[in-house]
Amino acid sequence: MAGLVVAIDGPSGSGKSSVSRGVARELGLRYLDTGAMYRAITWWMLREGVDVGDAAAVAARAGEPELVVGTDPDAPAIAVDGVDVAGPIRGPEVTGAVSAVSAVPEVRRRLVARQREIMDEACRDGAGIVIEGRDIGTVVAPDATVKIFLTASAEERARRRTAELTGTTLEAQREAMARRDQLDSTRPVNPLAKADDAVELDTTGLTLDEVIAEVLRLTKERTS
Repeated sequence: MAGLVVAIDGPSGSGKSSVSRGVARELGLRYLDTGAMYRAITWWMLREGVDVGDAAAVAARAGEPELVVGTDPDAPAIAVDGVDVAGPIRGPEVTGAVSAVSAVPEVRRRLVARQREIMDEACRDGAGIVIEGRDIGTVVAPDATVKIFLTASAEERARRRTAELTGTTLEAQREAMARRDQLDSTRPVNPLAKADDAVELDTTGLTLDEVIAEVLRLTKERTS
């Protein structure tokens, strides 16, 4: 598995994070959650009082925050300017603003460059890496050996997200995810999209272990 890059894309609630960490753990690879990086930048913008609806204002400050990203699948970590934000970036305020911040070209340019650095470092070290996000197979790692696009029904995705969060309802999550899907898939720069050579895997009705097993099977198939 040395130098292997596994790209896993898909919308919110499709199971990307849990599956990616499980695959990385099984194969002894590093793990990168690119979505956490966009959330971290969003958290910083909100803390600094930047109007996240103003693309020019976000772009003007996109180079200021310093991100440190961990790649251990058992303990993924992310910090901004020395502050551990692994918990805060999952809050509703960040979740509601991250699509707007992620759509800003300057933000994407900077983070994609950093993501490629992390990927290249893992490959140089012979470690290999599983990278998850929305534009990995199309933009960040178009030459990845294995590309998976996870999907699930809207109802299943909303159900999963409702189970993860407190103080929300299935209907609220269904509406929130529909809005985010629309924003992510229609943004002009690096939209959520399935790579032409990616394998689409519908996780509706499957257990986490079953999805991980299928991704491992596909990986073995493409690396034998």
